[in-house]
Amino acid sequence: MRITVIKPGLHTTVQDLGRPGWRQGGIPEGGAMDSIALRIANMLVGNAEGAAALELTLNGPQLRLEQDMLLAVTGAQMAPTIDGEPLPQWRPVWAPAGATLAFGQAASGCRAYVAVAGGIDAELALGSRSTDTRAGIGGVAGRPLRGGDVLPCGNGGEADAAGRARAAAWRASLAARAAAGAEGRRPNWAAPAWFAAPPRMPLLASPSSGGNAGTTVLRVVPGAEYGHFREAARTAFMRERYRVAPASDRMGVRLDGPPLETMDSAELLSHGVIAGTVQVPHGGTPIILAADCQTTGGYQKIAHVITADMPVLAQCRPGDWITFTEVTLGEAQRILLDQEREMRLLATAIRLAAVST
Repeated sequence: MRITVIKPGLHTTVQDLGRPGWRQGGIPEGGAMDSIALRIANMLVGNAEGAAALELTLNGPQLRLEQDMLLAVTGAQMAPTIDGEPLPQWRPVWAPAGATLAFGQAASGCRAYVAVAGGIDAELALGSRSTDTRAGIGGVAGRPLRGGDVLPCGNGGEADAAGRARAAAWRASLAARAAAGAEGRRPNWAAPAWFAAPPRMPLLASPSSGGNAGTTVLRVVPGAEYGHFREAARTAFMRERYRVAPASDRMGVRLDGPPLETMDSAELLSHGVIAGTVQVPHGGTPIILAADCQTTGGYQKIAHVITADMPVLAQCRPGDWITFTEVTLGEAQRILLDQEREMRLLATAIRLAAVST
């Protein structure tokens, strides 16, 4: 099976869950910014949760399906359509050969994901199909998609026998439904009535919390150099709002807001950093490292965004307001375990779902 890119959108790339185990060689882990949305998209088409899919950013592409396909769209709301008709998200969808899958600008959120049964068959690079644009590896020639690109898909090998059987059954059932309801016109898609409820929405400050309603709250644990910052800076970091800057990307989310002053301005020796690290460079405005972040850095680290909230950060767009709240390491671990428990329950519910309902 193949997908042809008609228009590429703002920044559309192939992503899976990344390439762990190579950071000691200076190679970022990468992978989907919103791993939860990617995993659910794959669940909905019978794939392994880490199969390669498309990550769309702010303004989506136009794609032509060259064969009948089972697909799913999750994440940010980008007004997806099939041949001009609105397409539901968070559920498996059958669409016919020749159909055009198109997206608009994100009305909410920042990144959407498109999974197809069998996955996107980009070539493996160091064990992953994820696009790393700085290293020029993964995806399609290590770059964002361009008009005219042709994506092989459906034979990525990321689904087990049960997943492939489930996808085949759903594809047949939905194709039959589309044909039965066509009433003389060409069917353009079919989907079940049920949907996979997306994970809990980003934490939002209440109207009573100092007038910060609509602000996304990210939970953090203190960083290694937390004590190097002046008390006023530590207080401001946890109380003040920061705005996502336009210069943000998959490497880091830059923040505009109160500068944070350290007691010692000396730069550290380069040391290991990971996604979620909140660095404070010269000038004092924080940067939250993201999926494609470098593997080492010398800036002081005031905090780390907890793993469970990284998908929330992925959906923050330029101009959005965020604030931070401190949790303990034990609380961060419990939150992540609770999130994984919810994902396992969702995966079981999807496996048991009858697509004809």
